[in-house]
Amino acid sequence: MSLRTIRLALWGLVLVAGAALAVQQWTGREKSAETLRPDFALQDGKGQTYTMVDFRGKFSLVFFGFTNCPDVCPTTMSEVAQVMDDLGEGADRVQPLFISIDPERDRRQGLTEYVAAFHPAILGLSGDDAATKDAANSFKIYFGREEDPSAPDGYTMSHSSGLYLIGPDGEWLRQFAYETPAAEILADIEKRILP
Repeated sequence: MSLRTIRLALWGLVLVAGAALAVQQWTGREKSAETLRPDFALQDGKGQTYTMVDFRGKFSLVFFGFTNCPDVCPTTMSEVAQVMDDLGEGADRVQPLFISIDPERDRRQGLTEYVAAFHPAILGLSGDDAATKDAANSFKIYFGREEDPSAPDGYTMSHSSGLYLIGPDGEWLRQFAYETPAAEILADIEKRILP
């Protein structure tokens, strides 16, 4: 067997393996979209309880974070604020939500004021530990407390950094990775809400 034949056979195997991997990933993505119907029962700063049902008829941009977050949370909230500003009249069809993963400290430090500093449309929600875990599990996100003597109160939080787009019927539409530009998020939402 010549070296050329061996190379061609290897490249053929690489192409077949790549195609199989692509099909597997695409199939998994479709299944996730079909089965992920996030929900929660959390309160705003006034004590009013909200669930995903309360936002039916609107698109929701959902982010899990905490007010002492030094980078990921303020960056993402700034992108969300830019999207809301750029949506113009379409902004009334989108509800941005910030779900606290550090509810006790965030309520004490002013969750409502924190989200309002980014944009008045962002609704800050929190709950007790069980409700927070239930909400995170329904979105399939990770969060955890990490001891850090240099952080406020001696700890910080690690968490998934995705921004989730939920459709008007409560269905998961997509996840935007951390640092997705506001323009890309805006373009995706506009194509969904504009005729």
